[in-house]
Amino acid sequence: MLEVVERFLRYTKINTKSDENTGTSPSTAGQIEFAKKLKNELIEIGLKNVSLDKFGYVMGEIPANTEKKVKTVGFIAHMDTSPDMNGKNVNAKIVEKYDGKDIILSEEKNIVLSPKDFKELKNYIGQTLITTDGTSLLGADDKAGIAEIITAVKYIIDHPEIKHGKICIAFTPDEEIGCGADNFDVGKFNADFAFTVDGGTIGELEYENFNATCAKICINGRNVHPGSAKDKMINSMTIAAELINSLPKNEVPERTEKYEGFYHLISIKGEVEKTELQYIIRDFEKENFKKRKENLKNEVKLLNKKYGEGILQLVIKDQYYNMKEKIQPVKYIIDLAYKAMVEAEVKPDISPIRGGTDGARLSFMGLPTPNLFTGGHNFHGKYEYIPVYAMEKAVQVIINIVELTYKI
Repeated sequence: MLEVVERFLRYTKINTKSDENTGTSPSTAGQIEFAKKLKNELIEIGLKNVSLDKFGYVMGEIPANTEKKVKTVGFIAHMDTSPDMNGKNVNAKIVEKYDGKDIILSEEKNIVLSPKDFKELKNYIGQTLITTDGTSLLGADDKAGIAEIITAVKYIIDHPEIKHGKICIAFTPDEEIGCGADNFDVGKFNADFAFTVDGGTIGELEYENFNATCAKICINGRNVHPGSAKDKMINSMTIAAELINSLPKNEVPERTEKYEGFYHLISIKGEVEKTELQYIIRDFEKENFKKRKENLKNEVKLLNKKYGEGILQLVIKDQYYNMKEKIQPVKYIIDLAYKAMVEAEVKPDISPIRGGTDGARLSFMGLPTPNLFTGGHNFHGKYEYIPVYAMEKAVQVIINIVELTYKI
């Protein structure tokens, strides 16, 4: 199991931070560098039909080693790391036999990973942790997933006594900027079902996620010298504030949890003449999701009626949908993953994703793809860490899924 740690640490050294502003696929050169290394690694350990396409998708397969007709299972992880935090010069730290006290990530910058702030650390007393050095993210989202998948498939290749059908592997670019499934060739991948290994805490098993849309509102004002502005000026920022205050004040991320949806203002840029707002809207229930979008449209309509048609311009674009409706007809794959965890002595935690994964979009593209844990915590920031124990269990769960698929 030391292999999974060695792989993960090696992968963290490559800067694969994605960038939504480049307009390319993959969005950054580091992802292509990583993809080439992964392609070579898959070939070296014995996968067949390994490919790297022009969009940066790495795919490979392990042929079936049985004459029995067995369903094809796939495992998927993404290569990029979040643009929210520095991904260069990652210098992971190993904390052996964690004692339950504060972990000093950077003495120079006084950055401390403390159980006072992150209570779940207490769950890993006595375990080995991998942390950041306080200057970057770690990249467990999702390089831990990649390391776990490759370690598992290598074990399967090295142990031909494990009977299995065809196993498909894919590593995708740009998941963190919402483009991970944009150019995914489901037909080429050719699996009956798959799992993204892209979750957090050990035991997570997820097949429900938000329905998601993004909304951009452009408000056109009219600037006039304030000394003579009466009945002439239209202050776009004032209208923006009116729109913000018209939406439910408690239906925001910081005041919601579990199955509760929200409106989230993620950006505001404004002057008197022009203000731009960007929202994301999330809800698990399809009807509530529609109502939220209609509510925003109605508020914009009312303000246009008040201040003049065309003052506010709204563009709404759906991003992804709740995969639950696509997983329910093949619910046996959730039961299979659940059993795989129990057999690995991992307590399954079936819970909704308050976000999305590549699997959500892939499920609507014809590939049912729920999500498995990687074991990581505090993704996208300098307090990110992952217990080695959880990574080892993730490897075992993947192997168990392959073995259980053979028995279906």
